[in-house]
Amino acid sequence: MNNLNLSEMRISMSALIFLVFTLVLSIFVANVADFIDVDTHAFDQASVPKRFHPEKSLRQRPEKYDVDDSFENIMWFLQISDIHISIFQDLSRITEFKEFCDVTVGTIQPYVVLASGDLTDAKTRDKMGSRQIIEEWQHYKNVLDETNIVKRTIWLDVRGNHDNFNIPHFDSKNNYYLNYSVQGKLHPRSYMHQITVDSEKYSFIAIDACLEPGPRRPFNFVGMLDRREIERIHQLANESKQTNGNFIIWFGHYPTSCILAQCNDGVRNILGNYKESMVYLCGHLHMLGGVVPNMYTLQYPGFLELELADWMDNRMYRLAAIDHGQFSFTDIKHRDWPVVLITNPKHALFMMPQKENVQSMIESTHVRVLAFSVAPVKSVEVQIDEGAWMQCRHAKGPLYVTAWNSSYYKSGIHRIQVRVLDEDGRKKVVFQPFSLDGSRLTFKILPRLILMSNVSHLFQSLFASVLLIMIVPLCVLRLLHFMYKGKRLRQPRVPIKVFQWWYRKLWILSTVDRLFFPLVLYALYLTIGPWAIGEVIENHVGVIFAWGIFVANSFLPGSFTYAYGFFQLFTFHLPLVLMLAHRIDRRLREIEKPPKKSPTFLQRLWSHVPFFALVALQISMVYFFWLAYGTIATVLCPLRTWSIFLAAWLWHQTHAMPQSCLRSAATVWSSREPPVRSVTNPNRGSIYNCIMA
Repeated sequence: MNNLNLSEMRISMSALIFLVFTLVLSIFVANVADFIDVDTHAFDQASVPKRFHPEKSLRQRPEKYDVDDSFENIMWFLQISDIHISIFQDLSRITEFKEFCDVTVGTIQPYVVLASGDLTDAKTRDKMGSRQIIEEWQHYKNVLDETNIVKRTIWLDVRGNHDNFNIPHFDSKNNYYLNYSVQGKLHPRSYMHQITVDSEKYSFIAIDACLEPGPRRPFNFVGMLDRREIERIHQLANESKQTNGNFIIWFGHYPTSCILAQCNDGVRNILGNYKESMVYLCGHLHMLGGVVPNMYTLQYPGFLELELADWMDNRMYRLAAIDHGQFSFTDIKHRDWPVVLITNPKHALFMMPQKENVQSMIESTHVRVLAFSVAPVKSVEVQIDEGAWMQCRHAKGPLYVTAWNSSYYKSGIHRIQVRVLDEDGRKKVVFQPFSLDGSRLTFKILPRLILMSNVSHLFQSLFASVLLIMIVPLCVLRLLHFMYKGKRLRQPRVPIKVFQWWYRKLWILSTVDRLFFPLVLYALYLTIGPWAIGEVIENHVGVIFAWGIFVANSFLPGSFTYAYGFFQLFTFHLPLVLMLAHRIDRRLREIEKPPKKSPTFLQRLWSHVPFFALVALQISMVYFFWLAYGTIATVLCPLRTWSIFLAAWLWHQTHAMPQSCLRSAATVWSSREPPVRSVTNPNRGSIYNCIMA
């Protein structure tokens, strides 16, 4: 009866644990889904979370336009990002950038060109060190001067994190952005430039979220807006409103997910607080190495956020337009001609119900297409769904139009296709879905997660998770061990063999003071103690902690430091714990059942190979750290350098510590009977006796 009750208790406990786990997982998934689900909220202001409610004027219906075949109320511009001009790597970045400024800008003739950061590479030849290199800035300026860019268009550049490497303060002589960029002389940080086209005024507001001071790489991956810069951004937006600006186009280097804001409102709410805000254009993430090529989303306040693929490796740029109050864009590979942008009807995925009046599109009389090529455009044709191809007529400049009857397409998702041919035989076919009844497409999950999250919180969570994985199991197992020895707990069993295997190893490790305390205390030290002391900025000694960096009489809050710490714990310390656990378990087994013959030298060497490989990896990380921060920082580096010596000492202990250190573990995990001597069997409990001896 007692056994039955015990069995029922175990089943109930397992069921309870399963239910709790399922509930927590469901809540987490629901919260993530709700956080990124803007599509279902986009048409209903009441359903937008309160933290994203902007000013009351945003609830006014956007202005309606009469969209016909006129050349009025249309403005187009270009964006280029992450140029990374380098004197060490891929010189074609410079030559093709010059071609972009000369041929592409000359052909498209944009009203504005946005250069959204990382204008130069600022990395040393080995790609590990980082500093401002004047020759790279000279190349950037020379290209703009030789192509006479400022007389052909309005060039608006802004700094990226690479343009801010190793700069102790904004007025530093190494801050070459001030003298070699187009806007740096007049606008050292965030600024606004307004243009008027026909009767409408467009405000381009640059957001400079670079850290001050600017440390060497990689600790300025995340940007920050302090209170002074936030006030400046509000001032610029209010100036736009006071001058009757119709539209605000925000641009900067960092995505909003990579910007810390020293205010109650996040940066997204700051941008979305103005009804004129249409879009935030950025770069920085380089498509995450090609994994996420189209990083777009609609933020809760109602504006689009669009990350642009880099020029550095992918040679991408963006053409965007605001046509009768509707924002459209296309991302283009360099030298891919003709360039085509359909501005009416607009792409269904990028509709902004809080910013655009869909009635303008519903009541429009013409399809509108912008077409550019290095040779004169010969023909532009349009097909809607499976209908006949319609010839577009040239309205003016790059605008081509053809009449349509929108009432045929009032329900559901439809498809428009455009075919452009130039006089040199180049051909381009583009298509896009559109909707006139509010039917929407859904953004891909990865771009939404990346652009709508907060990477600083993500890095903190990853760091904390690995830290807890390293500390909590060992502490719990040590507690269980003492409870078992105090006869308050039966010897636990895990039904799954592989879990039981590691359960035993970690339990044994937790009982050995020489291993347990160094591992746990070192992990705890990493949360509060300095990781490194050295020249975080050249000629400026700083101290790096998990929670921030002190350098040049300033404090930079922790952000990417947590990602750096996570990588260290996950790739070195966690494997080290598992290796030590495995080795100390083997030691106990060898005491209990000694091998029949001594291992050969090669066998002994082979048993050390995983540890040697782990240490070799860490030594390479120390070498890279030395390249980035120099000798002092490498020597005074508990995170990287000292951890090697700690690991070597712990590994040595697993082989050399006295057998008595395993006495406590043997009372639980000896496979033989308890150590009670018998006259008829004096060797009974021999492992325990051996260890006791």
